[in-house]
Amino acid sequence: MTDTLQKFLFENASVRGELVDVSETWRHVLARRDYPKAVKMVLGDMLAAAALLSANLKFNGVIVMQIHGDGPLRLLVVECDSELNMRATAKLAENAVIPDAATLEQLVNANGEGRFVITLDPKEKLPGQQAYQGIVPLDGESVAVVIENYMLRSEQLDTKLWLAADDNVARGLLLQKLPREGGIGAPGDDLSTWERTVMLASTLRREELLTTDVETLMRRLFWEETIRVFDPRHPQFLCSCTREKVGTMLKMLGQEEIDAALQDLGKLEVDCDFCGQHYEFDSVDCAQLFVGGSPEPLAAANPVKH
Repeated sequence: MTDTLQKFLFENASVRGELVDVSETWRHVLARRDYPKAVKMVLGDMLAAAALLSANLKFNGVIVMQIHGDGPLRLLVVECDSELNMRATAKLAENAVIPDAATLEQLVNANGEGRFVITLDPKEKLPGQQAYQGIVPLDGESVAVVIENYMLRSEQLDTKLWLAADDNVARGLLLQKLPREGGIGAPGDDLSTWERTVMLASTLRREELLTTDVETLMRRLFWEETIRVFDPRHPQFLCSCTREKVGTMLKMLGQEEIDAALQDLGKLEVDCDFCGQHYEFDSVDCAQLFVGGSPEPLAAANPVKH
């Protein structure tokens, strides 16, 4: 079945909603990695959340959501571009033992050092333009609450999220109260609609979200509301790794380091963390990387970049 993201708007009020099913994309992610159950639930929630947030971005680029942890789960990364092409990965501490019922705090915030990062990276940057990056403490007991707090703190937008994922399904619901524009509706309409729709959505339970398709959920939750429904969009799994990009990464290490690694290993092997694609570079391949001059060695990486 095709993954679906459905946007809708509540008439006469500045409140919008989205429902997303990224289960097919999620299965592609899981087919490439075997994660513990607790990690699957968190990463699946992030996948659904990234699709929901990306749908409202008005730029040609990529949103990258990351959680950096100090527990047995060290890193969660989800990327989604403006076409809703998605990929995701997680990195565990060496020899990590993760119980099925481990909470988000236990997984990534054991010592209070967890961080939530959102990066907006335009595809075609203007001269001097850099990717926008927001970094906040990991404030919340779930992915949904962490993002709600982030959106309120950094974007001043009231946002509510309901997320659920298991071994097979990843779905989510977003409601957002928008800044009032144009004086649409009677005074108090926005607030009353917002409170009512949040109350309705709060009746949604995890099992219902996991077992009910997008169309049925929207009808079941908001059948008494007047809503405008937009054309659905279709997220999909697509990894952006290429041999050329891996070669560029190797070049940035510098020729001296590459030559030393070749002397020790004979060839360089790189596996994509997202899709598992395997790349090999022998001495001839590496020599070709530096034709035309060697670039400056790579500076120390920003710890919140991936």
